[in-house]
Amino acid sequence: MIHRLTISAAIVALCTGTALAAPDAITLGMVLEPPNLDPTAGAAAAIDEVVYANVFEGLTRFGPDGAIKPGLAERWDVSDDGTVYTFHLRQGVRFHDGSGFDAEDVRFTLDRARAEDSANAQKALFAGIASVEVVDPATVRVTLSAPDGAFPFKMAWGDAVIVAPETAADLATRPVGTGPFSFGQWVQGDRVTLQAFADYWGEKPALQNATFRFIPDPTAAFAAMMAGDVDAFPNFPAPETLPQLEADPRFKVIVGSTEGETILAMNNRKAPLDDVRVRQAISHAINRQEVIDGAMFGYGTPIGTHFAPHNPDYQDLTGLSAHDPDKARALLAEAGVADLTLRLALPPPTYARRGGEIIAAQLAAVGIKTQITNLEWAQWLEQVFKGKDFDLTIISHTEPADIDIYAREDYYFGYARPEFVTLMGELGRTADPAERSGLLKSAQEMIAQDYVNGYLFQLAKTGVADARIEGLWENAPTQANDLTQVRWTD
Repeated sequence: MIHRLTISAAIVALCTGTALAAPDAITLGMVLEPPNLDPTAGAAAAIDEVVYANVFEGLTRFGPDGAIKPGLAERWDVSDDGTVYTFHLRQGVRFHDGSGFDAEDVRFTLDRARAEDSANAQKALFAGIASVEVVDPATVRVTLSAPDGAFPFKMAWGDAVIVAPETAADLATRPVGTGPFSFGQWVQGDRVTLQAFADYWGEKPALQNATFRFIPDPTAAFAAMMAGDVDAFPNFPAPETLPQLEADPRFKVIVGSTEGETILAMNNRKAPLDDVRVRQAISHAINRQEVIDGAMFGYGTPIGTHFAPHNPDYQDLTGLSAHDPDKARALLAEAGVADLTLRLALPPPTYARRGGEIIAAQLAAVGIKTQITNLEWAQWLEQVFKGKDFDLTIISHTEPADIDIYAREDYYFGYARPEFVTLMGELGRTADPAERSGLLKSAQEMIAQDYVNGYLFQLAKTGVADARIEGLWENAPTQANDLTQVRWTD
Protein backbone atom coordinates (compact mmCIF):
# COMPACT_ATOMS: atom_id res chain seq x y z
CA MET A 1 0.00 0.00 0.00
CA ILE A 2 1.35 3.43 -0.91
CA HIS A 3 0.50 6.04 1.69
CA ARG A 4 0.06 9.38 -0.09
CA LEU A 5 -1.42 12.62 1.10
CA THR A 6 -3.87 14.40 -1.12
CA ILE A 7 -2.86 17.90 -2.15
CA SER A 8 -5.76 19.38 -0.24
CA ALA A 9 -4.81 17.53 2.97
CA ALA A 10 -1.23 18.73 2.66
CA ILE A 11 -2.35 22.32 2.19
CA VAL A 12 -4.61 22.12 5.24
CA ALA A 13 -1.74 20.76 7.33
CA LEU A 14 0.63 23.49 6.19
CA CYS A 15 -1.90 26.23 6.79
CA THR A 16 -2.98 25.10 10.23
CA GLY A 17 0.42 23.97 11.42
CA THR A 18 -1.04 20.71 12.75
CA ALA A 19 0.71 17.36 12.33
CA LEU A 20 -0.75 14.89 9.89
CA ALA A 21 -2.20 11.78 11.47
CA ALA A 22 -0.24 8.58 11.06
CA PRO A 23 -1.86 5.99 8.78
CA ASP A 24 -4.30 3.66 10.52
CA ALA A 25 -4.27 0.86 7.93
CA ILE A 26 -1.67 -1.73 7.03
CA THR A 27 -1.17 -4.28 4.26
CA LEU A 28 0.89 -7.36 5.12
CA GLY A 29 2.28 -9.87 2.66
CA MET A 30 2.03 -13.61 3.26
CA VAL A 31 3.47 -16.49 1.24
CA LEU A 32 0.63 -18.95 1.83
CA GLU A 33 -3.10 -18.45 1.74
CA PRO A 34 -4.91 -20.19 4.61
CA PRO A 35 -7.15 -23.07 3.52
CA ASN A 36 -9.77 -21.79 5.97
CA LEU A 37 -9.96 -19.30 8.84
CA ASP A 38 -10.84 -21.66 11.71
CA PRO A 39 -7.76 -22.28 13.88
CA THR A 40 -9.65 -24.92 15.85
CA ALA A 41 -10.13 -27.11 12.77
CA GLY A 42 -7.07 -26.67 10.58
CA ALA A 43 -3.35 -27.51 10.70
CA ALA A 44 -2.04 -24.78 8.39
CA ALA A 45 0.19 -22.16 10.01
CA ALA A 46 -1.27 -19.56 7.64
CA ILE A 47 -4.56 -19.68 9.57
CA ASP A 48 -2.94 -18.48 12.79
CA GLU A 49 -0.83 -15.98 10.84
CA VAL A 50 -4.06 -14.12 10.06
CA VAL A 51 -6.30 -14.70 13.08
CA TYR A 52 -4.12 -15.41 16.17
CA ALA A 53 -4.43 -12.57 18.72
CA ASN A 54 -6.19 -10.52 16.04
CA VAL A 55 -9.57 -12.21 15.59
CA PHE A 56 -9.42 -14.99 18.19
CA GLU A 57 -8.18 -15.19 21.77
CA GLY A 58 -7.59 -18.05 24.19
CA LEU A 59 -7.58 -18.36 27.95
CA THR A 60 -3.86 -17.61 27.74
CA ARG A 61 -1.67 -16.31 24.94
CA PHE A 62 1.94 -16.13 23.77
CA GLY A 63 3.76 -12.85 24.19
CA PRO A 64 6.34 -11.74 21.60
CA ASP A 65 9.09 -13.17 23.82
CA GLY A 66 7.34 -16.55 24.14
CA ALA A 67 6.13 -15.91 27.69
CA ILE A 68 2.67 -17.18 28.59
CA LYS A 69 0.43 -14.23 29.39
CA PRO A 70 -3.21 -13.90 30.52
CA GLY A 71 -5.75 -13.85 27.72
CA LEU A 72 -9.47 -14.22 28.27
CA ALA A 73 -8.52 -15.56 31.69
CA GLU A 74 -7.16 -12.67 33.73
CA ARG A 75 -5.63 -15.14 36.21
CA TRP A 76 -5.75 -18.80 37.23
CA ASP A 77 -5.19 -20.94 40.31
CA VAL A 78 -3.67 -24.41 40.45
CA SER A 79 -4.46 -27.04 43.06
CA ASP A 80 -1.65 -28.38 45.22
CA ASP A 81 -1.60 -31.66 43.33
CA GLY A 82 -1.42 -29.88 39.95
CA THR A 83 -4.58 -31.47 38.53
CA VAL A 84 -7.16 -28.67 38.90
CA TYR A 85 -6.89 -25.31 37.12
CA THR A 86 -9.42 -22.65 38.03
CA PHE A 87 -9.58 -19.87 35.45
CA HIS A 88 -10.99 -16.49 36.43
CA LEU A 89 -12.37 -14.90 33.27
CA ARG A 90 -12.43 -11.31 32.16
CA GLN A 91 -15.86 -9.71 32.35
CA GLY A 92 -17.51 -7.43 29.83
CA VAL A 93 -16.02 -9.34 26.88
CA ARG A 94 -18.11 -9.58 23.71
CA PHE A 95 -17.84 -11.63 20.55
CA HIS A 96 -17.79 -9.81 17.24
CA ASP A 97 -21.44 -10.67 16.62
CA GLY A 98 -22.38 -8.78 19.80
CA SER A 99 -23.02 -11.82 22.00
CA GLY A 100 -21.45 -11.99 25.44
CA PHE A 101 -18.53 -14.21 26.44
CA ASP A 102 -18.70 -16.31 29.60
CA ALA A 103 -17.70 -19.61 31.16
CA GLU A 104 -20.18 -21.59 29.03
CA ASP A 105 -18.19 -20.62 25.92
CA VAL A 106 -15.03 -21.95 27.54
CA ARG A 107 -16.69 -25.23 28.43
CA PHE A 108 -18.13 -25.56 24.93
CA THR A 109 -14.73 -24.88 23.32
CA LEU A 110 -12.74 -27.33 25.43
CA ASP A 111 -15.37 -30.08 25.24
CA ARG A 112 -15.60 -29.58 21.47
CA ALA A 113 -11.83 -29.77 21.07
CA ARG A 114 -11.48 -32.99 23.09
CA ALA A 115 -14.57 -34.74 21.73
CA GLU A 116 -14.18 -38.08 20.00
CA ASP A 117 -15.22 -36.56 16.65
CA SER A 118 -13.12 -33.42 17.12
CA ALA A 119 -11.62 -31.91 13.97
CA ASN A 120 -8.96 -30.07 15.98
CA ALA A 121 -5.52 -30.57 14.42
CA GLN A 122 -3.89 -30.48 17.87
CA LYS A 123 -6.35 -32.67 19.73
CA ALA A 124 -3.50 -33.94 21.90
CA LEU A 125 -3.41 -30.56 23.66
CA PHE A 126 -6.73 -31.40 25.27
CA ALA A 127 -6.23 -35.14 25.88
CA GLY A 128 -5.37 -34.65 29.56
CA ILE A 129 -8.65 -32.90 30.39
CA ALA A 130 -10.93 -35.07 32.53
CA SER A 131 -13.73 -32.53 33.00
CA VAL A 132 -14.66 -28.89 32.47
CA GLU A 133 -17.00 -27.34 35.03
CA VAL A 134 -18.72 -23.96 34.98
CA VAL A 135 -18.47 -22.61 38.53
CA ASP A 136 -20.19 -19.35 37.64
CA PRO A 137 -20.29 -17.14 34.50
CA ALA A 138 -16.80 -15.78 35.26
CA THR A 139 -15.12 -18.96 36.57
CA VAL A 140 -14.20 -22.27 34.94
CA ARG A 141 -12.70 -25.28 36.70
CA VAL A 142 -10.68 -27.67 34.50
CA THR A 143 -9.75 -31.00 36.08
CA LEU A 144 -6.92 -32.96 34.50
CA SER A 145 -6.42 -36.71 34.62
CA ALA A 146 -2.82 -36.14 35.76
CA PRO A 147 -0.68 -33.13 36.79
CA ASP A 148 0.40 -30.99 33.83
CA GLY A 149 2.56 -27.95 34.48
CA ALA A 150 2.41 -27.11 30.78
CA PHE A 151 -1.37 -26.70 30.68
CA PRO A 152 -1.34 -22.85 30.50
CA PHE A 153 1.16 -23.21 27.63
CA LYS A 154 -1.17 -25.58 25.80
CA MET A 155 -4.09 -23.19 26.23
CA ALA A 156 -2.07 -20.45 24.49
CA TRP A 157 -2.00 -22.29 21.14
CA GLY A 158 -4.15 -21.04 18.30
CA ASP A 159 -5.93 -24.38 18.35
CA ALA A 160 -7.23 -23.55 21.86
CA VAL A 161 -8.85 -20.17 21.16
CA ILE A 162 -12.32 -19.71 22.60
CA VAL A 163 -15.30 -19.82 20.24
CA ALA A 164 -19.05 -19.56 20.72
CA PRO A 165 -21.48 -22.42 20.02
CA GLU A 166 -23.68 -20.10 17.94
CA THR A 167 -20.95 -19.42 15.36
CA ALA A 168 -18.60 -22.42 15.62
CA ALA A 169 -19.99 -24.20 12.56
CA ASP A 170 -19.15 -21.35 10.20
CA LEU A 171 -15.74 -20.25 11.46
CA ALA A 172 -13.93 -21.56 8.37
CA THR A 173 -15.36 -18.78 6.22
CA ARG A 174 -16.89 -16.38 8.77
CA PRO A 175 -14.62 -16.29 11.84
CA VAL A 176 -16.16 -14.73 14.94
CA GLY A 177 -13.94 -14.22 17.96
CA THR A 178 -13.35 -11.80 20.81
CA GLY A 179 -10.16 -10.21 19.50
CA PRO A 180 -9.35 -6.57 18.70
CA PHE A 181 -10.11 -7.09 15.01
CA SER A 182 -13.22 -8.52 13.37
CA PHE A 183 -13.36 -10.31 10.05
CA GLY A 184 -14.06 -8.17 7.00
CA GLN A 185 -13.72 -10.01 3.70
CA TRP A 186 -11.91 -12.96 2.16
CA VAL A 187 -11.21 -12.64 -1.55
CA GLN A 188 -9.86 -16.11 -2.19
CA GLY A 189 -6.58 -16.18 -4.03
CA ASP A 190 -5.89 -12.57 -3.14
CA ARG A 191 -6.51 -11.20 0.38
CA VAL A 192 -8.24 -11.23 3.75
CA THR A 193 -9.28 -7.98 5.40
CA LEU A 194 -9.88 -7.20 9.08
CA GLN A 195 -11.21 -4.12 10.83
CA ALA A 196 -10.87 -2.84 14.39
CA PHE A 197 -13.63 -4.10 16.72
CA ALA A 198 -15.23 -1.10 18.44
CA ASP A 199 -16.40 -3.10 21.46
CA TYR A 200 -13.08 -4.80 22.20
CA TRP A 201 -12.60 -5.35 25.94
CA GLY A 202 -8.91 -4.49 26.07
CA GLU A 203 -6.51 -1.87 24.79
CA LYS A 204 -7.73 -0.65 21.41
CA PRO A 205 -5.29 -1.20 18.53
CA ALA A 206 -3.76 1.79 16.74
CA LEU A 207 -4.74 0.25 13.40
CA GLN A 208 -8.29 0.46 12.10
CA ASN A 209 -7.89 -1.79 9.07
CA ALA A 210 -5.57 -4.63 8.10
CA THR A 211 -5.18 -6.48 4.81
CA PHE A 212 -3.29 -9.75 4.38
CA ARG A 213 -2.23 -10.23 0.75
CA PHE A 214 -1.11 -13.64 -0.51
CA ILE A 215 2.04 -13.46 -2.63
CA PRO A 216 3.74 -16.86 -2.92
CA ASP A 217 6.33 -15.94 -5.56
CA PRO A 218 9.59 -14.49 -4.14
CA THR A 219 10.14 -12.21 -7.13
CA ALA A 220 6.61 -10.84 -6.84
CA ALA A 221 7.07 -10.38 -3.08
CA PHE A 222 10.19 -8.27 -3.65
CA ALA A 223 8.43 -6.23 -6.34
CA ALA A 224 5.45 -5.62 -4.03
CA MET A 225 7.72 -4.30 -1.28
CA MET A 226 9.65 -2.05 -3.65
CA ALA A 227 6.45 -0.65 -5.17
CA GLY A 228 4.82 -0.07 -1.79
CA ASP A 229 1.96 -2.44 -2.58
CA VAL A 230 2.55 -4.07 0.81
CA ASP A 231 3.72 -2.28 3.96
CA ALA A 232 5.35 -5.29 5.60
CA PHE A 233 6.23 -8.90 4.84
CA PRO A 234 6.81 -10.53 8.26
CA ASN A 235 8.09 -13.78 6.70
CA PHE A 236 9.78 -12.54 3.55
CA PRO A 237 10.32 -15.29 0.94
CA ALA A 238 13.24 -13.71 -0.96
CA PRO A 239 16.17 -13.65 1.50
CA GLU A 240 18.63 -13.03 -1.33
CA THR A 241 17.23 -9.49 -1.65
CA LEU A 242 17.49 -8.58 2.06
CA PRO A 243 20.82 -6.73 1.68
CA GLN A 244 19.29 -4.54 -1.02
CA LEU A 245 16.23 -3.81 1.13
CA GLU A 246 18.35 -3.17 4.21
CA ALA A 247 20.33 -0.54 2.30
CA ASP A 248 17.14 1.29 1.32
CA PRO A 249 16.13 3.85 3.99
CA ARG A 250 12.46 3.25 3.22
CA PHE A 251 12.65 -0.19 4.81
CA LYS A 252 13.87 -2.03 7.85
CA VAL A 253 14.86 -5.68 7.89
CA ILE A 254 13.79 -7.65 10.97
CA VAL A 255 15.69 -10.91 11.52
CA GLY A 256 14.75 -13.16 14.42
CA SER A 257 14.09 -16.80 15.27
CA THR A 258 11.05 -19.00 14.87
CA GLU A 259 9.76 -22.27 16.26
CA GLY A 260 10.06 -23.70 12.76
CA GLU A 261 12.00 -26.96 12.62
CA THR A 262 12.54 -27.45 8.90
CA ILE A 263 12.80 -31.14 8.07
CA LEU A 264 13.04 -33.58 5.21
CA ALA A 265 10.10 -35.66 6.40
CA MET A 266 10.16 -39.36 5.55
CA ASN A 267 7.20 -41.70 5.37
CA ASN A 268 8.26 -44.22 8.02
CA ARG A 269 5.32 -46.48 7.12
CA LYS A 270 6.56 -47.29 3.62
CA ALA A 271 9.34 -49.61 2.48
CA PRO A 272 12.21 -49.05 2.25
CA LEU A 273 11.84 -45.97 4.49
CA ASP A 274 10.61 -48.26 7.27
CA ASP A 275 14.24 -49.43 7.51
CA VAL A 276 16.26 -47.21 9.85
CA ARG A 277 19.39 -47.84 7.77
CA VAL A 278 17.78 -46.25 4.73
CA ARG A 279 16.60 -43.24 6.74
CA GLN A 280 20.08 -42.94 8.23
CA ALA A 281 21.61 -43.08 4.76
CA ILE A 282 19.37 -40.27 3.58
CA SER A 283 20.30 -38.21 6.63
CA HIS A 284 24.02 -38.65 5.97
CA ALA A 285 23.53 -37.74 2.30
CA ILE A 286 22.31 -34.28 3.29
CA ASN A 287 24.67 -31.34 3.59
CA ARG A 288 22.69 -28.98 5.82
CA GLN A 289 24.88 -25.95 5.26
CA GLU A 290 24.54 -26.27 1.48
CA VAL A 291 20.75 -26.25 1.92
CA ILE A 292 20.87 -23.23 4.25
CA ASP A 293 23.20 -21.32 1.93
CA GLY A 294 21.47 -22.29 -1.30
CA ALA A 295 17.83 -22.08 -0.26
CA MET A 296 17.96 -19.49 2.53
CA PHE A 297 21.09 -17.49 1.60
CA GLY A 298 22.67 -18.29 4.94
CA TYR A 299 19.62 -17.61 7.13
CA GLY A 300 18.98 -20.63 9.34
CA THR A 301 20.54 -22.67 12.16
CA PRO A 302 21.48 -26.34 11.57
CA ILE A 303 19.55 -28.83 13.72
CA GLY A 304 19.98 -32.53 14.38
CA THR A 305 16.64 -33.23 16.03
CA HIS A 306 13.14 -31.76 16.25
CA PHE A 307 13.82 -29.02 18.79
CA ALA A 308 14.53 -25.31 18.63
CA PRO A 309 18.17 -24.32 19.30
CA HIS A 310 17.04 -21.30 21.33
CA ASN A 311 15.25 -23.59 23.80
CA PRO A 312 17.29 -24.13 26.99
CA ASP A 313 16.68 -27.90 26.75
CA TYR A 314 18.04 -28.19 23.19
CA GLN A 315 20.57 -30.93 22.46
CA ASP A 316 23.00 -30.40 19.58
CA LEU A 317 22.78 -33.77 17.85
CA THR A 318 23.86 -32.66 14.37
CA GLY A 319 26.89 -34.93 14.65
CA LEU A 320 24.68 -38.05 14.54
CA SER A 321 23.67 -37.19 10.98
CA ALA A 322 26.75 -35.35 9.74
CA HIS A 323 27.24 -35.13 5.98
CA ASP A 324 28.98 -38.39 5.01
CA PRO A 325 28.17 -39.66 1.48
CA ASP A 326 30.41 -42.74 1.82
CA LYS A 327 28.59 -43.83 4.96
CA ALA A 328 25.27 -43.21 3.20
CA ARG A 329 26.28 -45.52 0.33
CA ALA A 330 27.48 -48.19 2.75
CA LEU A 331 24.21 -48.10 4.69
CA LEU A 332 22.16 -48.44 1.50
CA ALA A 333 24.27 -51.44 0.48
CA GLU A 334 23.88 -52.98 3.94
CA ALA A 335 20.11 -52.56 3.64
CA GLY A 336 20.18 -54.22 0.21
CA VAL A 337 18.76 -51.14 -1.48
CA ALA A 338 19.79 -50.25 -5.00
CA ASP A 339 18.30 -48.18 -7.83
CA LEU A 340 16.03 -46.46 -5.35
CA THR A 341 13.64 -43.78 -6.61
CA LEU A 342 11.64 -41.75 -4.08
CA ARG A 343 8.84 -39.23 -4.60
CA LEU A 344 9.68 -35.79 -3.20
CA ALA A 345 6.57 -33.65 -2.68
CA LEU A 346 7.29 -29.94 -2.25
CA PRO A 347 4.86 -27.33 -0.91
CA PRO A 348 5.14 -23.69 -2.07
CA PRO A 349 7.46 -22.03 0.49
CA THR A 350 10.86 -20.96 -0.77
CA TYR A 351 12.72 -23.18 1.70
CA ALA A 352 10.91 -26.22 0.27
CA ARG A 353 11.10 -25.49 -3.47
CA ARG A 354 14.71 -24.29 -3.44
CA GLY A 355 15.79 -26.73 -0.76
CA GLY A 356 14.19 -29.61 -2.61
CA GLU A 357 16.34 -29.12 -5.70
CA ILE A 358 19.49 -29.06 -3.57
CA ILE A 359 18.55 -32.16 -1.58
CA ALA A 360 17.60 -34.02 -4.75
CA ALA A 361 21.14 -33.43 -6.05
CA GLN A 362 22.64 -34.56 -2.73
CA LEU A 363 20.58 -37.76 -2.76
CA ALA A 364 21.53 -38.42 -6.38
CA ALA A 365 25.19 -38.29 -5.31
CA VAL A 366 24.67 -41.40 -3.15
CA GLY A 367 22.52 -43.23 -5.71
CA ILE A 368 18.99 -42.19 -4.72
CA LYS A 369 16.86 -40.73 -7.51
CA THR A 370 13.93 -38.44 -6.77
CA GLN A 371 10.75 -37.57 -8.59
CA ILE A 372 9.89 -34.01 -7.61
CA THR A 373 6.29 -32.85 -7.53
CA ASN A 374 5.49 -29.23 -6.71
CA LEU A 375 2.21 -29.03 -4.81
CA GLU A 376 0.05 -26.06 -3.95
CA TRP A 377 -0.61 -25.65 -0.25
CA ALA A 378 -4.12 -27.14 -0.28
CA GLN A 379 -2.82 -30.10 -2.31
CA TRP A 380 0.02 -30.66 0.14
CA LEU A 381 -2.35 -30.65 3.12
CA GLU A 382 -4.71 -33.08 1.42
CA GLN A 383 -2.20 -35.45 -0.17
CA VAL A 384 0.75 -35.43 2.22
CA PHE A 385 -0.46 -34.30 5.64
CA LYS A 386 -3.88 -35.93 5.56
CA GLY A 387 -3.50 -38.62 2.89
CA LYS A 388 0.06 -39.69 3.83
CA ASP A 389 0.66 -40.24 0.11
CA PHE A 390 4.35 -39.36 -0.21
CA ASP A 391 7.87 -40.68 0.28
CA LEU A 392 9.71 -37.47 1.14
CA THR A 393 8.65 -33.88 1.70
CA ILE A 394 10.18 -30.69 3.06
CA ILE A 395 8.21 -28.73 5.61
CA SER A 396 8.80 -26.38 8.53
CA HIS A 397 6.91 -27.28 11.71
CA THR A 398 6.20 -23.88 13.26
CA GLU A 399 4.14 -24.98 16.26
CA PRO A 400 5.90 -24.26 19.57
CA ALA A 401 7.69 -27.08 21.42
CA ASP A 402 5.93 -29.73 19.35
CA ILE A 403 8.18 -32.78 19.75
CA ASP A 404 5.09 -34.64 21.03
CA ILE A 405 3.87 -35.03 17.42
CA TYR A 406 6.26 -37.98 17.17
CA ALA A 407 4.02 -39.86 19.61
CA ARG A 408 0.94 -39.59 17.37
CA GLU A 409 0.16 -42.88 15.69
CA ASP A 410 -1.81 -41.29 12.85
CA TYR A 411 0.69 -38.49 12.16
CA TYR A 412 1.78 -38.09 8.57
CA PHE A 413 5.37 -39.36 8.89
CA GLY A 414 4.21 -42.40 10.90
CA TYR A 415 6.67 -42.89 13.78
CA ALA A 416 4.95 -43.40 17.18
CA ARG A 417 7.54 -45.82 18.56
CA PRO A 418 5.95 -47.25 21.75
CA GLU A 419 8.92 -46.24 23.90
CA PHE A 420 8.60 -42.67 22.64
CA VAL A 421 4.87 -42.65 23.33
CA THR A 422 5.61 -43.78 26.89
CA LEU A 423 8.25 -41.07 27.23
CA MET A 424 5.77 -38.39 26.18
CA GLY A 425 3.23 -39.74 28.62
CA GLU A 426 5.77 -39.46 31.41
CA LEU A 427 6.60 -35.90 30.33
CA GLY A 428 2.95 -34.95 30.50
CA ARG A 429 2.73 -36.20 34.10
CA THR A 430 5.90 -34.42 35.21
CA ALA A 431 5.89 -30.92 36.62
CA ASP A 432 9.43 -30.67 38.03
CA PRO A 433 11.52 -28.52 35.60
CA ALA A 434 14.72 -30.56 36.01
CA GLU A 435 12.91 -33.85 35.40
CA ARG A 436 11.10 -32.40 32.38
CA SER A 437 14.40 -31.21 30.98
CA GLY A 438 15.86 -34.70 31.23
CA LEU A 439 12.86 -36.27 29.53
CA LEU A 440 12.97 -33.72 26.70
CA LYS A 441 16.64 -34.44 26.10
CA SER A 442 15.91 -38.18 25.99
CA ALA A 443 13.12 -37.56 23.49
CA GLN A 444 15.42 -35.53 21.24
CA GLU A 445 18.03 -38.29 21.32
CA MET A 446 15.54 -41.06 20.56
CA ILE A 447 14.16 -39.52 17.36
CA ALA A 448 17.64 -38.47 16.24
CA GLN A 449 19.03 -41.98 16.74
CA ASP A 450 16.03 -43.45 14.92
CA TYR A 451 16.59 -40.99 12.04
CA VAL A 452 12.85 -40.48 11.85
CA ASN A 453 13.32 -37.50 9.54
CA GLY A 454 16.17 -35.59 7.97
CA TYR A 455 16.68 -32.61 10.31
CA LEU A 456 17.75 -29.58 8.29
CA PHE A 457 17.61 -26.19 10.02
CA GLN A 458 15.68 -23.91 12.32
CA LEU A 459 13.79 -21.45 10.14
CA ALA A 460 14.88 -17.87 10.62
CA LYS A 461 12.26 -15.14 10.75
CA THR A 462 13.32 -12.75 8.01
CA GLY A 463 10.90 -9.87 7.83
CA VAL A 464 10.79 -6.58 5.93
CA ALA A 465 8.68 -3.56 6.81
CA ASP A 466 8.22 0.08 6.04
CA ALA A 467 10.71 1.88 8.28
CA ARG A 468 7.87 3.82 9.94
CA ILE A 469 6.13 0.72 11.28
CA GLU A 470 6.67 -0.38 14.87
CA GLY A 471 5.33 -3.29 16.91
CA LEU A 472 5.82 -6.26 14.58
CA TRP A 473 7.26 -9.34 16.28
CA GLU A 474 10.99 -9.85 15.79
CA ASN A 475 10.82 -13.51 16.84
CA ALA A 476 7.98 -15.96 16.32
CA PRO A 477 7.27 -18.01 19.47
CA THR A 478 4.13 -19.12 17.64
CA GLN A 479 2.81 -18.75 14.11
CA ALA A 480 1.27 -15.31 14.28
CA ASN A 481 1.22 -11.79 12.88
CA ASP A 482 0.00 -10.12 16.05
CA LEU A 483 -1.20 -6.60 15.16
CA THR A 484 -2.25 -5.53 18.63
CA GLN A 485 0.83 -3.31 19.18
CA VAL A 486 1.53 -2.37 15.56
CA ARG A 487 1.47 1.32 14.71
CA TRP A 488 2.86 3.86 12.26
CA THR A 489 5.31 6.46 13.49
CA ASP A 490 5.78 9.94 12.05
